[in-house]
Amino acid sequence: MTDIGITRPRRICRTVKIGDRFIGPDYPVLVQSMTNTDPHDAETSLDQIRSAAMAGAELMRVSVPDERSLVALKIVTAQSPVPIAADIHFDHRLAMGALECGVAKLRINPGNIGSKSKVREIVKAASDRGIPIRVGVNAGSLEKHLLRKYGRPTAEALAESARINAAVLQEMGFNDVVISLKSSDVGTGVQAYRLIVGQTDLPLHIGITEAGTLLTGAVRSAVGLGILLSEGIGDTIRVSLAADPVEEVRVGYRILESLGLRRCGPLVIACPTCGRTRIDVIGLARDVEAELADRTVPLSVAVMGCAVNGPGEAREADLGIAGGVGEGLLFRKGKPIRKVPEAEILSALLEEFDRIAAENGGD
Repeated sequence: MTDIGITRPRRICRTVKIGDRFIGPDYPVLVQSMTNTDPHDAETSLDQIRSAAMAGAELMRVSVPDERSLVALKIVTAQSPVPIAADIHFDHRLAMGALECGVAKLRINPGNIGSKSKVREIVKAASDRGIPIRVGVNAGSLEKHLLRKYGRPTAEALAESARINAAVLQEMGFNDVVISLKSSDVGTGVQAYRLIVGQTDLPLHIGITEAGTLLTGAVRSAVGLGILLSEGIGDTIRVSLAADPVEEVRVGYRILESLGLRRCGPLVIACPTCGRTRIDVIGLARDVEAELADRTVPLSVAVMGCAVNGPGEAREADLGIAGGVGEGLLFRKGKPIRKVPEAEILSALLEEFDRIAAENGGD
């Protein structure tokens, strides 16, 4: 992708190994998601994890609310195509059980696990197995003494909570730690991460929590994560949506792709349409994107509606169509190939895409 200088160099921090993956400044920003299935239903959870992995998820988190969920977790960790992180709250025994199930990462908040002896027990077990721990701080579950101090979940409160909780682990000699500070307020979240980068060298998991439904959440996440990533902040991301985890993964990659940080598959460029359009650009673009959703070859495909900007934009893409009256002019690698009747445009685009993909040794 073209480097247009909109991002600063990645922040220097420690590197942490999660299963067969790494997060840190020398590795691409890792995209993760979380299951929203019944944590006691291993097969349904695995189906969702496989779908998310097919979309590009590189790590999946699973809730572990009780001992019964550990039975399913053991099956999930054994069969998952990507590393599994266990999400633990309140009960240190669940963290110990999750480690025995073979998870690749723990997500805890030491402040709600209990006594230091319980935290120390988790740390020793995680250290013995080489398993990292994410210290997750959320605006909705901030410690009471910090709420009293700051009056509300401010960016300063989040940063202080993260620093204190990470220090608990580090004082025990454990440094395979990842930090997250999440707020549903974009400004608060962004400022919290800006504050913490000057206070630690630990890698950061970034996200806007409870961002909303697919459209609203994608926009709010793109704004918050886009600001942070453009400043070199963030080593792994989750786009938190009230939607299928597959959508979280797709939005996450599009955010990274827009900043030139990742390229994982086809990029469909489509004009916004106007009164000059004579083909169904909106429907065609939607169909093209759907057909290419599972492809991995990083080609750009332009779907343009008329002769004003269409030919130029189509020529810039690896593959493109510029619409006319009931037909489209097909471009490949900047050169016109042929005119195609409107009813055949989709099939012609896909045929050319597959031809280019085969030439490049991909799918």
